[in-house]
Order: sequence, then C-alpha cells, then structure tokens
Amino acid sequence: MRGSRSKISRLERGESPPKHHDVMDLLHAYGVREPATLATVEDLLRKTDEKPWWHRYADVTPGWLRRLISLEESATRISTWEVHVVPGLLQTPDYARAVIAGGLPDAEPHEIDQRVALRRGRQEVLGNGQRTEMLIALMDESVLKRPVGGARVMADQMRFLLEAIERRWVQVRIVRFASATDLTPPSSMTLLRFPHGGPQEMVYLEHVEAATYISRARDVERYRALLERLYLAAESRTSSKETIVAAHHRYRAQAQT
Repeated sequence: MRGSRSKISRLERGESPPKHHDVMDLLHAYGVREPATLATVEDLLRKTDEKPWWHRYADVTPGWLRRLISLEESATRISTWEVHVVPGLLQTPDYARAVIAGGLPDAEPHEIDQRVALRRGRQEVLGNGQRTEMLIALMDESVLKRPVGGARVMADQMRFLLEAIERRWVQVRIVRFASATDLTPPSSMTLLRFPHGGPQEMVYLEHVEAATYISRARDVERYRALLERLYLAAESRTSSKETIVAAHHRYRAQAQT
C-alpha cells in the first residue's frame, strides 16, 4: 500500500482517517474479492467522510478530545474515577461552566459556551436509551463537599445525579474517605471497553491541555485492577444514593439562606 509500518499502525488505532486507495490496497493484499464485502467497505468509507455531530465545535475540540468522543460513542462500557469534580458525562450545564471557567480563566465567554454545549452533546449521545450499564462513575467523597459554582449550582448538580442513577445505564458510587485511605489515586482515570473486533479496552488519562491513551494490555490491566479495587471499596448503590440525597439537602438549604 506504499506506506510505512507507522502509517498502518495509525490506521489500526484510528488516529488517521482512512483514504479510499489505502483501504482498497489493503483489501487487495488480504485477498478480498467478494462484491458484497467490497460494497460494505465502500459504504463505510462514505460514512467516514460525513461530518460528526461535534464538528460544529471544532474550534474548541483538540485532537486528543475528538478521539475521546469517538471512543465514548463506540464503547460498550465506561468506568471512570474522579477525585476532584463530577465526571463530565454527568455534569449539569452550570456545573460544567464553573469547572471549565476555573480551568480556563482566560477563555472568552463564547468559548466557554461552546465547551459547555459540547459536553452536553456527549451526554445526549450516551444517554440515548439503547445502552445497559454503560457508565460506572466512581467519585471520591470530596467531590460532594467541594462547592463548585456555589450552593445553588451544587444543589442542581446533586439533583441531576439523583435523576441519572435512576437510568438503567448509569451507576454512581461514592468512595468515602475512611473506606479507601491508602487506595484512592490522586488523579482521574477512565477505562473504556469496546465490542469484539478491535482493542478490548483503553485507558484515558486527561491533563490540563492534553491526554494520554493507554492500550498496551499489561498497562491497561493495572488500571483495571485499580478501578476494581475502588469499586469494591465504594459504597453500595443505595448508600451512595443516600449520600447524594444528604448533599442535595445541604446545598439546597444553603442556597435558600
């Protein structure tokens, strides 16, 4: 196919958009001749040329984030750990605005608006009602105690979490301070699981203006084991809900004073 090993590797990892002639060259090399198979691949290639829904937010969507969005949409399960804020896939617009503004203090208002809208779009795609136990969100207890945006914003955020955990595809578990003193990692992490036919799992680690993707099986295993230990240390579904209810009442009372 007139390309290097690194080029093929980028194609396999989904980091480079597939060119028509590259794909046809590969099919020829693989001995694919069946008309039905070739027609299916042609159709898939046409779809890759279609602009994704988040293309309208391209000015605020760096490459590392575009990759995450595409991975979220194809994942069969997302397990995430957050130690500072509510996971982005469960944030209300006002909460997301406060988080984004805090992380980007020099950003223009329209940029913040775009980033908030993008985050909402990701939530809508994942919450389309077609998934079962799609999102497992593990949160450190400190997330509920950190008044991001103030009492009113937090009260609304807690109410949103209570609504979210009633959906069949969402689990929210709270990890209390006393339950995992020597276990809780200091930064967030996300494990994405995919259908058969490609990489089974990938770990996403977000930084201030970049992200790291981990796919090597041995490294993924370490993060999976850590998330499993956090899950075992977390409160039950019922107990976590009671903790969020208490936080909601507390912030609502503060907002009314």
